[in-house]
Amino acid sequence: MPRWRDTKQGKIKPEIKILPKNAIQSAPLSFRMKSFIIDMFMIMMPLMYFTTYVVMGGKNDFQGSSDARWVSALVYALIIILFWFFKGQTPGFKAYDLRLIDNKTGENVSFIKSVFRYIIFIFSASTIILSFIPFFRKDKKTLQDLISNSSVIVKK
Repeated sequence: MPRWRDTKQGKIKPEIKILPKNAIQSAPLSFRMKSFIIDMFMIMMPLMYFTTYVVMGGKNDFQGSSDARWVSALVYALIIILFWFFKGQTPGFKAYDLRLIDNKTGENVSFIKSVFRYIIFIFSASTIILSFIPFFRKDKKTLQDLISNSSVIVKK
């Protein structure tokens, strides 16, 4: 309690993190997780609904077909990859003013890098331990950020 009062009264100055000039500040993890949830609801849910009730004819047919689930997942991956390549952001990224950039150029990532980044994301998400990497790093970069040399930043 005394520290909070001292800070509020101006006796203690809050610490400001100073990054090197060439360092890119990653977006907060909470924004990234929320944007992922938005993408799932705005892209994946309509896609699954369409596949289940229009293409397959019902819930039972969809549940019985592993091919339908794989095709839906691949179409979702393609949509996300195309959003990253053309716009640099998905609908969830847009909701939180986030953007995916290439660290070297500062522009949208290439198509190959987008595909590579998505594959690394799937691998990282499937091995739970690798999903915790950003919690132990100061720059909050995920495995796919590190390997694909890209960053999710807050647009200014």
